[in-house]
Amino acid sequence: MSSEDAFLRALDDLEGALDENAERSKAMKRRIAQIRRMRGKGGTWSSIVSAEAPPLIVQLVTESSRALDEHGGRVRRTEVLALHDDGMTMEQIAEKFGVTRQRVSSLLREARAELG
Repeated sequence: MSSEDAFLRALDDLEGALDENAERSKAMKRRIAQIRRMRGKGGTWSSIVSAEAPPLIVQLVTESSRALDEHGGRVRRTEVLALHDDGMTMEQIAEKFGVTRQRVSSLLREARAELG
């Protein structure tokens, strides 16, 4: 697979993760509203949390963060590789990404290892 194809695939996967995060965000907002209503009616925190059906808000936050970290990292690595394969120097990429040249070198190694 070429670096450009890998970058496009990583973007597609990130887009899917963003769609899933949008659904998780909706679920969290519904749960927040429910917690506020229950607390407004005098519910104790322990009774409110005990009544919370899985997945808990904290679980949804963790899943959202994990998805962005995983897919965002892959986008970053494949984009660096595509830019480098397109002729940009590591210094130019580092400046564009706001990282060091050494970090770009590391991202390139990681991306090449993932692509085999």
